[in-house]
Amino acid sequence: MLEVSKPPLPEGCEGLHYLLFTPFRYTSPYPSRFRRPNEAGIWYGAESVETVCAELAYWRHRFILDSAGLAKDADGLLTLHTLFQTRVQGQSLNLTEAPWDAGRAQWTHGADYSSTQAVAAEARVHGVEWIRYESVRCPGTHCAAVLSPRALRTVPPFDMQEWVCSATRARVIITHKDSGTTFSWDF
Repeated sequence: MLEVSKPPLPEGCEGLHYLLFTPFRYTSPYPSRFRRPNEAGIWYGAESVETVCAELAYWRHRFILDSAGLAKDADGLLTLHTLFQTRVQGQSLNLTEAPWDAGRAQWTHGADYSSTQAVAAEARVHGVEWIRYESVRCPGTHCAAVLSPRALRTVPPFDMQEWVCSATRARVIITHKDSGTTFSWDF
């Protein structure tokens, strides 16, 4: 019953693990770095756990600030996240290499996503399946914006890990549930 209430799976998602197809199933009225409001979903990933955590910390902090009740609450918000690995393949665009790296200032802007959204829209027209780019929240590391579920076809999610995120207006702490490895950011 719950499944029939959800939007249908977009083309190319058949047979994918739900962690891989879910971002493509839904649109959002809110923009992201490579997606304008209400455009088709994108799967975002990163090459390292630290980079994933830095990106997550930024968005948790933004969520706290954008939520009037949470912004007033000194205890903040505690959430559980599953991090996993997979492989990305297919036609790609690498914004960290020439000639694209000449636009680095545009691609790594902290709040203005208009340039990266335009690049993604044009990339889709040309059959690009994913974009490699520098993380804004963890400079010098890399992320992937997967535009097409076909780029995620080869390997199902593996090495699943649970991480706990504690976020307040002033600080975000992300801790691995088993090892205790911790990353933190002050805002």
